[in-house]
Amino acid sequence: MRPDATPHVPTTDASRPPGRRLPLTSLLALATAVFITSLTETLPAGVLPAMSADLGVGESAMGQSVTVYALGTALTAIPLAAATAGWRRKRLLLAAMGAFAVANTVTAVSPDYVLTMTARFAAGVAAGLVWAMLVGYARALVPAHLQGRAVAVVMAGIPIALSLGVPAGALLGGTLGWRVAFALMSVVSVVLLGWILALVPDRPGRGPGARTPLLRTLALPGVGAVLFVTLVFVLAHTVLYTYIAAFVLRIGTGASVDLVLLVFGIASLVGIAVVGARIDRRLRTLTVASTLLVAVAGTLLAVSAGDTVAVYVAAALWGLGWGGVPTLLQTAVADAGGDAADTAQSMLVTLWNVAMAGGGAVGGVLLTRLDHTSFAWSVPVLLVPVLVVVLAARTHGFPALRAGRSSHGAGS
Repeated sequence: MRPDATPHVPTTDASRPPGRRLPLTSLLALATAVFITSLTETLPAGVLPAMSADLGVGESAMGQSVTVYALGTALTAIPLAAATAGWRRKRLLLAAMGAFAVANTVTAVSPDYVLTMTARFAAGVAAGLVWAMLVGYARALVPAHLQGRAVAVVMAGIPIALSLGVPAGALLGGTLGWRVAFALMSVVSVVLLGWILALVPDRPGRGPGARTPLLRTLALPGVGAVLFVTLVFVLAHTVLYTYIAAFVLRIGTGASVDLVLLVFGIASLVGIAVVGARIDRRLRTLTVASTLLVAVAGTLLAVSAGDTVAVYVAAALWGLGWGGVPTLLQTAVADAGGDAADTAQSMLVTLWNVAMAGGGAVGGVLLTRLDHTSFAWSVPVLLVPVLVVVLAARTHGFPALRAGRSSHGAGS
């Protein structure tokens, strides 16, 4: 199989849709899974004081509930994806979301810090398995010329979770208690299980021995470039996003943290809409544009010097650039991976969560050793090598023309 060949997508299933319309009922179910797992990862940030007081630990200790979730995903996504490669996709998704619902339920009722952290780790494990399979599942539900748009629909769950879900979770936690917020995640997960069971078509897994080894996958042209971009781009974003409240409060512009995040979230939705409409023909151009927009946003924040308008403009540029990044990177690594797309996806999920876990640590060092403006300056500094790699990977990784796609909808 050529390294740049069309990714492995089962075609023997008679229920595979041959038409030109997206199966929105199925894709929105997968997007809801992305939404729930993304929201649950960051939900403690909105209810941290209440959680720490209830469980009798400091806020810094309670804050590690976000880190341990990311570690659960990072440490297990690759081995679990390999172990379950032969499972039917629907069965695997139901099992992972069922385990996720149980872990959130334990979190909601736990009276003990250690038990809560164990449940958070387990939730991260389940989420990692979901993330490693969802993109491939979405691509398998549509013909080749709609795969980019299908992934964009599924990945829309991320900006929605960050822009609307986290504030809503914080509000719910403040009015009814943090345990209700986590219990609600379990309820939504159970509803989603019924949705998947009733309306999402099944797809086969891969046969025994079909899983490509990690080193062989990493050696495929373009895969290493996409993984590097993922690690550094997500790190740059996470450093700033994790400490955005501290940054906004310390620069003294009078800008509202909630409003800054809302502007970022709305712009992210616009960004993912633009990417979804153009990704099948303009993946390289969109990736370059996203990198430049986020770099400019970080620079503008760094030099805003108390200008409230500049802060909101920067938040809009940041969201516009970042919104489509998950879709772009997931699509790029699947294209580059070819028949090893499943392995490449699990590697991306792992590095994504390593970057998220590392973002808090790097930001803490910057705050201790430098000052709050270093959060913003770190963004353009980190995105310089990202831009260089994207521009260099013009044949594999981020090509101008995606393999197997044509104006006539190849593969349809």
